[in-house]
Amino acid sequence: MFESFAKMLLFLGLFLAVIGGIMLAGGKLLGLGRLPGDIFFQKGNFSFYFPVVTSIILSLLLTIILNVFLRR
Repeated sequence: MFESFAKMLLFLGLFLAVIGGIMLAGGKLLGLGRLPGDIFFQKGNFSFYFPVVTSIILSLLLTIILNVFLRR
C-alpha cells in the first residue's frame, strides 16, 4: 500500500520538476508569457498581467502529453 503511494509521489514530483524546467526554459527560449493575446496593463504603480494565450497553449500541450502517456 505504501509502495504504490510512494511511487505515485515520486512520479508526481518528477513530473512537476520537468514541467517547471520546461516553463523556465520556455519563458526564455520560446517567448511563453509574452505572446500576442496576453493581457498586460500598466498605469503608474499598478500593473496587471494575464497570460490568456500562454495558458491556452500550455493547456493544450499538457492535454496532449497526458493523453499520450495515460491512455489505456
